[in-house]
Amino acid sequence: MMTPPFEPITDPLKTVATKPSVPPLSLYIHIPWCLQKCPYCDFNSHALRNKSLPEDVYIEALLSDLKRDVQSAQKRTIETIFIGGGTPSLFSAAAIERLLNGINTIGTLSDTAEITLEANPGTFEQARFSDYRTAGINRLSIGVQSFNARALQQLGRVHNGDEAIRAANIAHKANFTNINLDLMFGLPGQSLVEAKKDVETAIALSPSHISYYQLTLEPNTLFYVKPPVLPPDDNIWEIQTQGQKLLAEAGFGQYEISAYAKPDKQCRHNLNYWQFGDYIGIGAGAHGKITSDERIARRIKVSHPNDYLRYADSAEQISSEKYIPENELALEFMMNALRLNQGFTTALFSERTGLPLSSIETPLKKALNQGLISKNNEKITPTSKGSLFLNDLLSIFI
Repeated sequence: MMTPPFEPITDPLKTVATKPSVPPLSLYIHIPWCLQKCPYCDFNSHALRNKSLPEDVYIEALLSDLKRDVQSAQKRTIETIFIGGGTPSLFSAAAIERLLNGINTIGTLSDTAEITLEANPGTFEQARFSDYRTAGINRLSIGVQSFNARALQQLGRVHNGDEAIRAANIAHKANFTNINLDLMFGLPGQSLVEAKKDVETAIALSPSHISYYQLTLEPNTLFYVKPPVLPPDDNIWEIQTQGQKLLAEAGFGQYEISAYAKPDKQCRHNLNYWQFGDYIGIGAGAHGKITSDERIARRIKVSHPNDYLRYADSAEQISSEKYIPENELALEFMMNALRLNQGFTTALFSERTGLPLSSIETPLKKALNQGLISKNNEKITPTSKGSLFLNDLLSIFI
């Protein structure tokens, strides 16, 4: 059954104290289909169940969506593109090339744009890596999660460890010089030895970036309804610190809570999120953030792909928009910027929110007194304690 179209959100408009600077612009593209739904996944993804992919009509809908949204972007250049999902690598290289060509026609794409495609390590997807590189993808993000056979089966992944290793090697052969590997820890029954082997295997594959993050049981997932037995918290902490040490020794600098990169290989797209930049979101369930006319708006697209395709020609039915009230801007900014190990400059806070730093003087003092941040006239940085207890730190700004 199709869900009804979105109703516009009509919150009272609240302008910010001063006009925020117009930040850099990124583009997020959501492709919502997967071969099957993983039990831990809370993303907007839908199992194909032997149905054929509607590549052509979905690409047309994406470009139609972009034509509308780009009008509010004030003719800014698109600095980064991230194609996520779902499993975007289910789409053919020809479809991805049509999409990128269409984007370049509708908007202005930077000559040095970082263009990321999420891919699964399955043999079917591997065969397309070289063609994706030719089509214009210059950064590949491979969803490995683990190399351990038991763990992969528990996570509902459709690949095995050998396929994951081959996928990374094929990506190198396809001339990708910017490769991310997604790796989870704290998996059901995972031992310290198994976790160490996962990290060592990932490092040996010579990626430029590793996303190393803990498995969490999110609402609206099978794991939340039927929780697996996870390692005790003390064991998970030991696994995490072991992994961080191995990554650091291999030259991967931690620049965000779960992101580790070789020098100059940080994900530019995600950095724009965390620095409260702007981004257009197109595709089923995609989110966007746009600064214009002294206001900052959040935009969300209807989530079910059937509805997205059905209402593709109607901005009112495909999209919902809400302006961020002034009293929520500081928290919105902090939820992103405090994820970064380097923190943020005091000037960036005012530039991106339009608020003076004095507007958060009280919570900043409280965070300082609790040892959660360090601060000088130019920069605010989360301490090790602040990064470890990020939720406690963010609650101060509510």
